[in-house]
Amino acid sequence: MATIQIRKYQDDDAETAKEIFTLGMSEHVPSSFVHVLKQPLTQMVLMCMFCALMTSSKSFLLPILAITLILAAARQFVVYMFNRYIETSLKKDLNNIGETYLKDKDSCFWVAEVDGRVVGTVACLPAENAPGCLELKRMSVHRSHRGMGIAKALCRTVGDFTRDRGYAAVVLYTSVVQTDAQKLYEHMGYSKIREFLLPELPFRIMNFTMFEYRLDLQRDEKSD
Repeated sequence: MATIQIRKYQDDDAETAKEIFTLGMSEHVPSSFVHVLKQPLTQMVLMCMFCALMTSSKSFLLPILAITLILAAARQFVVYMFNRYIETSLKKDLNNIGETYLKDKDSCFWVAEVDGRVVGTVACLPAENAPGCLELKRMSVHRSHRGMGIAKALCRTVGDFTRDRGYAAVVLYTSVVQTDAQKLYEHMGYSKIREFLLPELPFRIMNFTMFEYRLDLQRDEKSD
């Protein structure tokens, strides 16, 4: 059985950490596209457009072609939104992990290593919107090494760090399409405490809901 080592980030891990994050986020494009297609507004617009084109053209071919092009454009829009988020995240902190996470005693960035290969990442820092809490961020595990308990080990690392620093809880944010992540967090004892929409208009149109989770460490200690 492979040995999993969780260790503090080093400068040599920079490119691998960014690659793991980018690949992990890109995997959510298909499920996000399906989420958009399931929205009542999307289905209503597509149906109305199909009926209008079929009525005006007296043919099935033009409506089908038009809907196909619209769906292709919608998928490219989803890809664009994810690429923009990835680019923003890289500029915000992942292009300079040491500066963002390793200078303050209450923040840190870890990598998971298996057989000398970095296959997972996680970080935490003081939460902006939750005083007295640390926020779990940038958790991702390479697809090739999922199912080995790496994500759970990374979660526990953040919990232990948060407890050692005297903070009351860990908070994190995940999206409606990240169902596997939601199951993991709930299995690890996190509770969903809030649902909200991102303020940007495209996300509101897509009904792209975000979830806030919280792990109360005092309650967790009592249950242990």
